[in-house]
Amino acid sequence: MTSAVRAPQTRGAPSTREPDRPAGPRADHGAWFLVLPALIPILLLSVGPLLYGIALAFTDAQSGRTATTRWVGLLNFQDLLHDRLFWESFRIGLLWAVGVTVPQFLLGLGLAVLLNQNLRFRWLARSLAIIPWAMPEVVVAVMWRLVYHPDAGVLNEALSGLGLGGDTDWLSGPGTALPAVVVVGVWAGMPQTTVALLAGLQNTPHELHEAAALDGAGAWRRFLAVTWPAIRPVALAVCALNLIWNFNSFALVYVLTSGGPGGRTRLPMLFAYEEAFRYGQFGYAAAMGCVMVAAVSVLLAVFLAGRLRKGGD
Repeated sequence: MTSAVRAPQTRGAPSTREPDRPAGPRADHGAWFLVLPALIPILLLSVGPLLYGIALAFTDAQSGRTATTRWVGLLNFQDLLHDRLFWESFRIGLLWAVGVTVPQFLLGLGLAVLLNQNLRFRWLARSLAIIPWAMPEVVVAVMWRLVYHPDAGVLNEALSGLGLGGDTDWLSGPGTALPAVVVVGVWAGMPQTTVALLAGLQNTPHELHEAAALDGAGAWRRFLAVTWPAIRPVALAVCALNLIWNFNSFALVYVLTSGGPGGRTRLPMLFAYEEAFRYGQFGYAAAMGCVMVAAVSVLLAVFLAGRLRKGGD
């Protein structure tokens, strides 16, 4: 039987395989076609209103069909510089954001470390821990209004049973309104922080903890030397996002106190809302929104610059 012998290929002979062709316009058009379903809602619901609000800040737009809108340039921003009430609300917003973000992180970190242990019914504890995260902010606010109710609230009833008074009007007192609202903000936002930190803890190699334990390191020393360096990027990202989110809070505080008493809980977002929809000063409220966007952008830029500098090092 005669077998077919393959002819040896001459060295340097041209290959019959066609070279890879660079992606042409058709490939680019196909990529844009796939991105458009996600890009169009972002442009219509986020970028568009943001640009419109920035443009509105340079006008004297007011409510009413017969009101004429004129271009006023930087006049709204000049008025903001001398608006004591706005800067007071800005100060309250910073106090609120920091006062909520720091306890959120500390309590969330402690709860994440606890839920990361091999405990009985750990699955049930993890499920219960995220319940506040699953509840709408309005429902959370209404529930805590019942807790803080001066006559029939659970908190005053408990304090009365312990002989500690029990007649405090928590949400209407000038000295108690902001701390009471901060407690609600911490409770509502702690699950999100806990879940993010728990994910970072689960990505920490268990072998490192075992090696540190064999070297005689205690629990606190293992946390500082092993756990914290592993979750630090996640912790910094969570704190930055929580700070931005809390500074822009609206629904929770609006339902709880509506900015009262006497503006003690009037956050910048609430102040802008009142100027726009209670007094009809849309242009002035848009200027407030621009200032808040600029403040948040500065915070985000500082965070990103720090991350990039550490990544370069």
